[in-house]
Amino acid sequence: MSNYSHLSDLLKEFVKTGPSGCGCAIAKDGKILFEDYHGYANLEKKQLITPDTVYRLFSNTKVIVCAAALILYERGKFLLNDPLYEYFPEYRHHRVVQNSPNGYTHIVPAKKSMLVKDAFCMSVGLPYTFGDSISARELARVKRELKEKHGKYDLQTEIKAVAEVPLAFEPGSRWLYGYGHELVAGLIEVVSGKTVGQFLQDEIFDPLGMTSTGYRYRDDIENRMATMYQRTEDGQMIEIPGFLDEFHQQDAIYEMGGAGLYSTVRDYLRFSQMLANGGTLDGVQILGRKTIDLMRSNHLSEAQLTDFTNSYHSGYGYGLGVRTMMDPAAGHSNSSIGEFGWTGAAGTWTSIDPSERFSVVYMHQLSPNMEEYHHLRVRAAAYATL
Repeated sequence: MSNYSHLSDLLKEFVKTGPSGCGCAIAKDGKILFEDYHGYANLEKKQLITPDTVYRLFSNTKVIVCAAALILYERGKFLLNDPLYEYFPEYRHHRVVQNSPNGYTHIVPAKKSMLVKDAFCMSVGLPYTFGDSISARELARVKRELKEKHGKYDLQTEIKAVAEVPLAFEPGSRWLYGYGHELVAGLIEVVSGKTVGQFLQDEIFDPLGMTSTGYRYRDDIENRMATMYQRTEDGQMIEIPGFLDEFHQQDAIYEMGGAGLYSTVRDYLRFSQMLANGGTLDGVQILGRKTIDLMRSNHLSEAQLTDFTNSYHSGYGYGLGVRTMMDPAAGHSNSSIGEFGWTGAAGTWTSIDPSERFSVVYMHQLSPNMEEYHHLRVRAAAYATL
């Protein structure tokens, strides 16, 4: 195993032109090999990034939620080819946006039903609320009306209401980043009888000793949270509100599946090492090795891969809530076939490699997250140590 000075040097360079601070750690066979922190969690207070710094995971929440759902899959609580309406009756009938060659748009009945697998694989046809598609606008309307009606509301209330949103395509036919993992989190609640937050606490966070991971602020978590920044074109760092921070408050109700968790580099490294080491860490088994293999298999068709692939995802396919390396040459990557993970909107990132029992976690809090610049360089530098 080589030394890690090149990776430390890279992190130091990041904070000169990118985030205010960052942290990175590498582990193999359950042992931490490298851990380094640079820069500031808060520039004004001169609060340093440390191992205790807490980061908003945003979409790195997805990996945890999908792994949690697969615990229930292993217990026979659902199958991937089950129709989603077996768990959410409101989803028995869908409408789909259909664009005609003459430019007119019609809303027509769907020919297919959503499957549980479609929710995992982002192929349900429901986007997020950003964008100008009919589906995105309708989803935004539904969420806005729920807030006007209820103020605070829970995930199940939202899922039932979202059933009326017309889909962007027939379920299972394309890939579209969006609402699928909210449905996965909702499925966890339906089949376990617990909130998704409680299920994660009982089945993943407590068993793995992830004491600084969750949905709600507790103890000193809020004081340890890294500040969100935006870097201007002239290099100035502007503090910005943490998107979704309202859902970390003690009186919040909503717990989502696609975002919403916070964590530390060390906590997330323990989770990633569990997945890299066959579902077991320090004698605690969370998932079976073959289930992790299923999770990191590509589940997309050629048409769906066309939707998914971009320069950041080059070489990757998409599994059950994770990108998965199919072609290292196409991805210009020194990682392995089957290496998998995901990214968060504020700059969190993980890479998990069961063939090497190896995982990497990198975190910063910057908008835009500059993922292609930072994450692919960390990937190259981390895998160079093998």
